[in-house]
Amino acid sequence: MNIEEIKKVIPHRYPFLLVDRVLEVEEEKIKAIKNVTANEEFFNGHFPGQPIMPGVLQVEALAQAGAIMLMTQQVEDVDKSLMVFTGIKNAKFRKQVVPGDQLVLEVELSSMRRNFVVMKGKATVDGEVACELEASAAIVDRDQS
Repeated sequence: MNIEEIKKVIPHRYPFLLVDRVLEVEEEKIKAIKNVTANEEFFNGHFPGQPIMPGVLQVEALAQAGAIMLMTQQVEDVDKSLMVFTGIKNAKFRKQVVPGDQLVLEVELSSMRRNFVVMKGKATVDGEVACELEASAAIVDRDQS
């Protein structure tokens, strides 16, 4: 999926759209990328002279990848549904992410009961784990979110 196809599935927009391309998507897993560039707004303050992608944005990038997987594979009407975070567990940050890195986002569905899901995510740079976590979310009606 390219960026225009991604924008049809999730509501995020610049500067908060953190998935640039989907490489693979299946019923229970996705592999996507975020190209980290020096032009990212957050680098102006995090940190001047030593830019590092905030861990919370790495978590958000994984969440968006998970949302794309769910919306394309598990949801009947994308226009009427929205995925919202309900929890994050065991988030670990193992490597700094800096301008020029390509963050590879891999998310796998662990369980799904009705509209509640648990997913495991891992973000890597050059094969090294930068961030990993377990996240829970709910698929809700867009009109009631």
